[in-house]
Order: sequence, then C-alpha cells, then structure tokens
Amino acid sequence: MARRQQLTEHLLRRAGFGAAPDQVEQYAGLSYTAAVDSLVNFAEVADDVDSHAGQAGYVGITARGTFAPTSNVTDARQRWLFRMVHTERPLQEKMALFWHNHFATAYTKIAGALGADVATRLLMAKPSEDAAAVTGQIELFRKFALGNFRDLLIAVAQDPAMLVWLDGRTNVKAKPQENFARELMELFTMGVGNYQEADVYAGARVFTGWNLAFVGDRTSPSGHYAFSYVSGQHETSDKTFSFPIYTNGGSTIPARAAANGMQDGLDMINAVARHPATGPRLARKLYAYFINEVDPPDEDLIADLARTYYASNFEMKPVVRTLLLSPQFTRQDNFYKRYAWPAEFVIRSIIEVGWRGFSVNDALTPMSNMGQQLLEPPDVAGWDLGTSWFSSGAMLARMNFAAQLATNQKFELRDAARSVARSPESLLSWMLDRLSTPSPPGEVYNALLDYLRAGGSWTGSDSQLSTKASGLAHLIVGSGDYQLV
Repeated sequence: MARRQQLTEHLLRRAGFGAAPDQVEQYAGLSYTAAVDSLVNFAEVADDVDSHAGQAGYVGITARGTFAPTSNVTDARQRWLFRMVHTERPLQEKMALFWHNHFATAYTKIAGALGADVATRLLMAKPSEDAAAVTGQIELFRKFALGNFRDLLIAVAQDPAMLVWLDGRTNVKAKPQENFARELMELFTMGVGNYQEADVYAGARVFTGWNLAFVGDRTSPSGHYAFSYVSGQHETSDKTFSFPIYTNGGSTIPARAAANGMQDGLDMINAVARHPATGPRLARKLYAYFINEVDPPDEDLIADLARTYYASNFEMKPVVRTLLLSPQFTRQDNFYKRYAWPAEFVIRSIIEVGWRGFSVNDALTPMSNMGQQLLEPPDVAGWDLGTSWFSSGAMLARMNFAAQLATNQKFELRDAARSVARSPESLLSWMLDRLSTPSPPGEVYNALLDYLRAGGSWTGSDSQLSTKASGLAHLIVGSGDYQLV
C-alpha cells in the first residue's frame, strides 16, 4: 500500500472513525496539510447528517413508533452512532466523544432526578429541533468541539445536565456543595497535586447560587430546565486559594455583593484555564487520544501543544491542528498505537465492512457488553481506557459483533468482492486494504489464506464468495490487530 494512502487512512481513523475506500481516495487527493485543514475547519461543511436518518443508502435506525432522539435515550444513542458513521464532519464527532469522556455525565442519575424524557433532552436536545431551543450537553460538545476551552468550561458549569450530575443545583450558601469545584480542578483542568483540599471548599463557595430552575409552563413543550444564578443563595465573602486567581498573582477572590457574585465563578474558571498545569494536562490527554497511548508521550510535542494552548488564549482548534500536523502524528511507528474504544470499534467496523440492511440499534447491546454505553460513563472520571477495554468478556463481545456484522453484510461483501475473486491471495489483499489493518505477520497472513483455501479448490464462485468473504471479514474485524486504530 502506498505511503500516502496509509497516512490518509491513519488520519481518518484518528481524526474520525475510519473511512470507506471512496472517502480515503477523496482525502488522499489532497495534500496532507489540506486534508488536515478540511477536517479541522469542519464549520465550513454542511451539518445535515441528521436529516438522512431512516433514508435508503444509509445505515439503519430502529424506530419504535416515532423516532425521538431528544426524548428517548435509545433513539438518542442511535442518532449519535448514525452521525459517527455518516458525518461529513468526522473530527467534530470525534471531539464530542472526547469531551463526553472528559466531562463525564451519566443519563441514569439525571433520569432518576428529573425523569427519563427530561434527562434525554438535557443530554441530546438540538436547538433547531427543540421548542425552547435547548442545547443538550452533547450538542454543547459539538458546538465547542474545537472551540475555546475556557468558554467551554463556563458553558459546562452552567449546563443543566452537569448541574444535576455534580449537584450544582443544590449548591447554596447555607450548605456549599463541593462536587463541581473538586472536579473542575481535579478532572476538568489542572489535575491532582495542583490544588489543596481547602481550595475545594473555597471553590464550592465560589459557585453557590449557580443553580437550576424550571422556565415556563410545565405542561408546554417550551417549558424547560435552565441555568439560574440565584443571588440570594450566593456566599459573598472573599475566597482565598493556594494558586493564583489573577494575572497579578493575587489568590483571593474579593468579597462582592450577591448581585455581582457570578463573577466569582468566572474568575475561578479563568484561573484554572490559565493554570500552568492545565495546558500540559490537556495536551497529554489529546496525545493519548490522537497519537499514542501505548508509549510515553513525546515531551517536546506536549510542550509545543501547551504553548499553543496558552498563546491562542485557550483555543482548541490550533492545538489540535498542531497535533495533527506534527511529525509525531505522521510517524509510522505511531500508527496503530491507540486502543479502540467500543464506539470507535463499532463505527469503524460498520464503515469498513458495510451497513446496507444493518441498524445501529443492533450495536447498542454489543457496545454495552464491550464496556461502553454512550451517555452512561461509569463515574465522574469517565471510562477506563487503554487495555482496560479488553476483559475476556468485552473481547468476546467484540468478536461476536464482528460475526454479527459480517453475517449481515454477507451478500454485500460477495458482490463487492467479485472483481478480486480470481484467487485467495487477491481476495485477502483486497479485504486487508478495505479494513485498513496493519500488515499481518507471516503466520497470521498464512492462516487467513488457509481459511480461504479450506473446503476444496478455489473457484471464486458467488457461493464460495458469500461464505469466504464474510468469514474473512469476521476473522479480521474480530482479531487483536483490528482493536488498534
């Protein structure tokens, strides 16, 4: 395989979820820098993918009556998977998934507090579809996918789903609630070791009054939950931290009148976004997500990404562009050094194997068995990544999904393989190329050939292809190598 095609496939696996051969060809026709820029500048591409759900020529959805992805959580998960398969903005969806793990928020707790329909709306509502133009949390992540990180922190702090998830709705001056302040420092920005326990309590007081309210008529579709700053519940005294809050080195947020108390939270968010540990911590997470989570990160690139973060005043687009254009990203020894999340594995499989007659609904239970249910991270720290995805049960679920999908696509694969049916070798070469796998070692290659040759002489007939092509796809997609992206 030509180096240019390998690099393009690598880019589309990492900055997206894989690509069909025609998409690879489209991007390979650009210079590498132009290909990266087309992914990074996704706002210039039409965002109409949702309008194709349920149409012929696209992966299926399973509607139980009316398809309701902003009120039914199963439909919501289906629509997000549908987007991942068909989006013309793959990096936007890839970053939305990244932020979903970074700001891990689970449906079940919100549903328990406010009801299932409301929880789905708070997580997945689209402003263009919602009677009150509600922006669900995942839509928030799509909006800020490569936007300003400080602005994203402010939006997350005021996000209704987060206000329920980390109990901001109960954060009042008589009893400051520490959860959001703790995770803001520990998980969302600078990390453990860069703050003290006293900072958590000071932070809790900073966000008192950042609460939740119901707006409008509860019997109307336009009635909705929204952020509400309740000045009477804000604790107005000064708050001192162990790290600088202001650029002059000051570490105390001054006492303010309750009416101006929202500025306390904005000052703290500015401080943690600016903290010298935040840029490198984000850079390391992005390095592991896009480049390599197997080997130690390249410290020169981490420093470069952090410098870009601060120099751009916390903009993520130049950070991610710098990363994708770096020699570390394009180096061949960093190919296949990422363990595929279940969502990545499932979407890449559907894109590369095929989807005609397949419904994303049929991937939901397998994904859960693999250890990832969208909108349901296990705790505030998100999913355990890397090799933690690969328990024996989770790996079996991946292998079973490979069999399920390959069997479903049996006749599509037969038809697609007719032009390469002249020999087992040509079919294997075509399939390895289609599934964008690393070159298998000799013993694996020979074992795959033995599978194709087994059962009699090779004829390349439709009957033989319908069995062997799908069986080969199953073996490759279910292999250990295919779990790396």
